[in-house]
Amino acid sequence: MNEMPTLSEPNATPGSAVKTAPQAADQPAGRAPTLLEQLQKPMSIAVIVLAVLLAAQSWSTSKQIRNLREEVAKRLQKGDVSNAETGVLARNVQEGTKELQIKVGALENRQSETQSQQLALEQLYNDLSKNRDEWALTEIEQVLSTASQQLQLAGNVPGALIALQNADRSLSRSDKPQFITIRRAIGRDMEKLKALPSVDSTGVALRLDAVIAQIDSLPMLSDETPALPAAPEKPGKAKAKPARDASGKLVGPPEPEPLLQRVRDGFNTWSGDMWSDVRQLIRIRRVDTPEALMLSPTQSYFLRENVKLRLLNARMALLSRNETAFRNDLIAAQDALAKYFDTRAKSTQTAQALLRQVQASNLAIEMPTLSDSLTAVRNYKAKS
Repeated sequence: MNEMPTLSEPNATPGSAVKTAPQAADQPAGRAPTLLEQLQKPMSIAVIVLAVLLAAQSWSTSKQIRNLREEVAKRLQKGDVSNAETGVLARNVQEGTKELQIKVGALENRQSETQSQQLALEQLYNDLSKNRDEWALTEIEQVLSTASQQLQLAGNVPGALIALQNADRSLSRSDKPQFITIRRAIGRDMEKLKALPSVDSTGVALRLDAVIAQIDSLPMLSDETPALPAAPEKPGKAKAKPARDASGKLVGPPEPEPLLQRVRDGFNTWSGDMWSDVRQLIRIRRVDTPEALMLSPTQSYFLRENVKLRLLNARMALLSRNETAFRNDLIAAQDALAKYFDTRAKSTQTAQALLRQVQASNLAIEMPTLSDSLTAVRNYKAKS
């Protein structure tokens, strides 16, 4: 390094400074170092330390940069893997999105169809709700009209009551004040039907069925056969009882009867049998209708069928509440039983008693009409 000029005294001139420099170099080695020499050593150490620090810093920086590069490379590699996975997921998502779009399109089509059907159903419901009351009243009118016809033709009081109760129940569901008038009329008709006297039509019909079932087994005057009397016990065949004394002991076998007594007993037996046979040959009986005894088997068959038809007609007249036909058929059947059948037989008397019970039934009951209810329903329909 170039030596720097030494400091000169204050009063020295430049020329003198130049002159003294070679003189300093020529000074002996044992002279004390100057200030500049003292400062050069620490500066050299500082420079060395600074160089070491710079070298360490550069080495550390290069190491950090290398680590950073490795980390960046690893992260870039991971990023590439993540990008690949992300790409796969993106493709899967795209495919799923396409499928979902297809399904959404199908759902939208179905939704549109459902909406159109819902609109059609709403329109239909509106149409139905508008005419619901009218249809309900029409149905009630039809039911009441049918019940009124059955009441007048067949006297079906329970059926008419059921029809009125169903009509009142249907009107109670709507809960509209406009139907109060109709329900009042229905209530009045129900009270009229409940006030009617009860007729046991089922019991009367069962009695007629019982008589019809007995007609074929009833004895007729034309086919009557005389009953044979029971054969008397013959005294000769009577078993002789052994004689006993007062203490109950057997005395011994009875003595045989004499011959004359046996002959007398035999004659009495023979004469009794003969008289019984003669009595069976001739029988006197009083019959008011002689033609009843002259019926052939074919005529007897048709007579029985005629009586059964009369009773069946009476049964139909009972169900249809035809009082006149019912009475006429019963009278005709009773006359036939009294004229052609054996009234002394127990079965015939039982059949006649059943017919008298049936004839005592009163069918002449004036059935009311359901005009109040029908009029109320029709007036409401006319106003609406």
